[in-house]
Amino acid sequence: MQDSLFDDAAPLAPHRRELSDGAWLDVRAGWQSGADELFLALQRDVPWVEERRRMYERTLPVPRLLRYYGDGAALPHPALSAAMAELTELYWPDLREPFTSVGLCLYRDGADSVAWHGDTIGRGGTHDTIVAIVSLGATRPFLMRPRGGGASTRLTVGHGDLLAMGGSAQRTWEHAVPKVPHAGPRISVQFRASGVRWPTGHDLV
Repeated sequence: MQDSLFDDAAPLAPHRRELSDGAWLDVRAGWQSGADELFLALQRDVPWVEERRRMYERTLPVPRLLRYYGDGAALPHPALSAAMAELTELYWPDLREPFTSVGLCLYRDGADSVAWHGDTIGRGGTHDTIVAIVSLGATRPFLMRPRGGGASTRLTVGHGDLLAMGGSAQRTWEHAVPKVPHAGPRISVQFRASGVRWPTGHDLV
């Protein structure tokens, strides 16, 4: 990616990988145009929220900042509306319905992370669907493993890359973003269909 704020981002190889139990993973390097401007605008302008959750008899902050835009909500940048429309067209043969919501996570540094989980709230727990993720900012590892145990898959996701988990992936596989020492800020932009609800607390991409 030329003249990028994140030139050290290692691109993904574009391909679709068939996983087990009807799940699949699609990766497209450098998919998001204008990624530098979009990252800076979202980091600056989104009214980020620090949620807290109950864990081990204590209430602790969720290790990343969050914001959710539900079905029909005004999005914080026109590039997100354009991306939603483009992703709906791209994945229509698989999904047969539009993407309607956007979730945002700001990983402030390498200490922010997310534990193993699947987006199983709402229809994601019972029906095939697609969660499409645009990654902005620092390169971070993205891990996937079969639910119930098994060998994990490790991807390196960079600035402007698109990663889509489809088929049964949300209920038969899990994914995580581990801590990375000295990593810079990253924003994860997640697009979901109606009824595939935004997870809460530690269950965020």
